[in-house]
Amino acid sequence: MNVPSARFPFPSRYPSWRYPSSELPHLTDDLTRRLLITPEDHEAPARVARLRELGIGKNPLPAFDQFARRLARTTNTPYAMVNFIDEHEQYFAGLYAPDLDTSVELGPAPPSGRPERIMARDHGYCPYVVVRRKALVLEDVCDYPRFAGNPVVDELGIRTYLGAPLIDHTGTTLGTVCVIDREPRPWGREGLHTIKAFAAELVALIHEMEQRQRESDAS
Repeated sequence: MNVPSARFPFPSRYPSWRYPSSELPHLTDDLTRRLLITPEDHEAPARVARLRELGIGKNPLPAFDQFARRLARTTNTPYAMVNFIDEHEQYFAGLYAPDLDTSVELGPAPPSGRPERIMARDHGYCPYVVVRRKALVLEDVCDYPRFAGNPVVDELGIRTYLGAPLIDHTGTTLGTVCVIDREPRPWGREGLHTIKAFAAELVALIHEMEQRQRESDAS
């Protein structure tokens, strides 16, 4: 399945602080290929079934966009996402970026004229968060060979990442909440606490949505 790469409104040229992953020091081609393998996701079928049951993960929701906006403002970052992942792609059901009506432009515009919210399954760091079921703090992605060669570094200029998994009451990891920036960020323990708190809040919101839907179906 061909999934379009994400396209953020970043400059096309390399910023002065960045260089292509192919030129990162101490990375041989063989080592780079080993490190860049997307982690195997054994939970994907169960996740897809759970997302389908909840009715989320394939369409944008205003509540999730508002959540992403608040997350971005709280962390003082330009980009924030609510990300659901299946076997093939990532879908940003909630997302925020400055000065864009629909936040981040993630691919060729469909006939509707609205930006896509899809990213390839092997791009970015959320797939690692989902598989590990733990928050991930990358103050400077270039400090970590495993992550410095990710396509989002060269293609999008991502320099920092902070994300946490969305684990619901069934024990299923639905996806992530995350923020990114083009500059290194000293997240520290406060950043870790913040992203985990936002993840817990969003899981509670999803549970509330599920309960309301059940009550509506029963009435």
